[in-house]
Amino acid sequence: MTAPTRSEVQPVRRQTAQLIAVLIGVAVAWAGLFALNEVAWDTVLGGWMGLDLSSRVVDAVHFFLYDVSKILLLLVGMIFAIGLLRTTLRPERVRTFLEGKPLWLALGMAAVLGAVTPFCSCSSIPLFIGFVAAGVPLGVTFAFLIASPLVNEVAVVMLADMFGWQITVAYVAAGLGLAVAAGWVFSRMRLERWVEDFVFAAPVSRLGADGHRPTLSERVGAAREETTDIVGRVWRWVILGVALGAGIHGWVPTEFFATYAGPDNPLAVVVATVIGVPLYSSAAGVIPIAEALWAKGMATGTVMTFMMATVALSIPELVLLRRVLKVPLLGLFFGTVAAGIMAVGFLFNAVF
Repeated sequence: MTAPTRSEVQPVRRQTAQLIAVLIGVAVAWAGLFALNEVAWDTVLGGWMGLDLSSRVVDAVHFFLYDVSKILLLLVGMIFAIGLLRTTLRPERVRTFLEGKPLWLALGMAAVLGAVTPFCSCSSIPLFIGFVAAGVPLGVTFAFLIASPLVNEVAVVMLADMFGWQITVAYVAAGLGLAVAAGWVFSRMRLERWVEDFVFAAPVSRLGADGHRPTLSERVGAAREETTDIVGRVWRWVILGVALGAGIHGWVPTEFFATYAGPDNPLAVVVATVIGVPLYSSAAGVIPIAEALWAKGMATGTVMTFMMATVALSIPELVLLRRVLKVPLLGLFFGTVAAGIMAVGFLFNAVF
């Protein structure tokens, strides 16, 4: 077989360079849209339309528009980026790398990665989908999914300011510990059969299966096809899930809490979990509410339970994950995390 001539190589190189330039331009545009997302909706609703952003209805609309835009941007950007990476780094290599490491180390790495990515429970799902499709074991991906909304630098700073460093360190340790423990439990089970088939049958997974080394253009095409396929399956559920979250955004029944989740109720932790799960907020959004409840005399463990349940589990997350996970695994995930959160709450109440 003869080597390609210089006249044949140069157009290919030129096409590759142009494609790289386009990818860089698209990445810059994506980063700009993501960074300006909240400011843009502030300007549209508060500036151009002159609406009061502090009113409950406008705040709910703002939350809906901002969160839908953010999650769809993450979904498109993360799925494409991970898909493109997977065309170079095969799932078998990912699994081999992780299999060569102790399970606790893989789970710890996933939990730390989740802690340094400041995403809410729904925003973590695009990365979760990409990791599962890339061949990362489910237990490890669940550790990431749990840790990402629970622990981040914003939550740490706000917690330290409002509750002090002792409680903050305990919260961070509990959040990471819960992620690793739940990941370990899931790693003991064979859960792949409860993941929707389309996650594993993505176009990127088929690229290069015949031994052919794909070009950059083919890699980009496969990543784009995978992104279109996954986003096409999920976008309606993003809108539905966030709409449900926007309807209850910022609403906390403080009087109910004072009556039924006070320090005199031995089941206050359970009540806080049951109330916190349907709500939808980031750690930064729920911490001021938690401080107000704490100031009213609610036990520390009950307050931490409410925070964890609100940021780690939510109805919007349930709606989105259902497009990826089958009902048995979805129930197992929510049940395990809820039980872990309650265990943390009872422990905190006994210690603090």
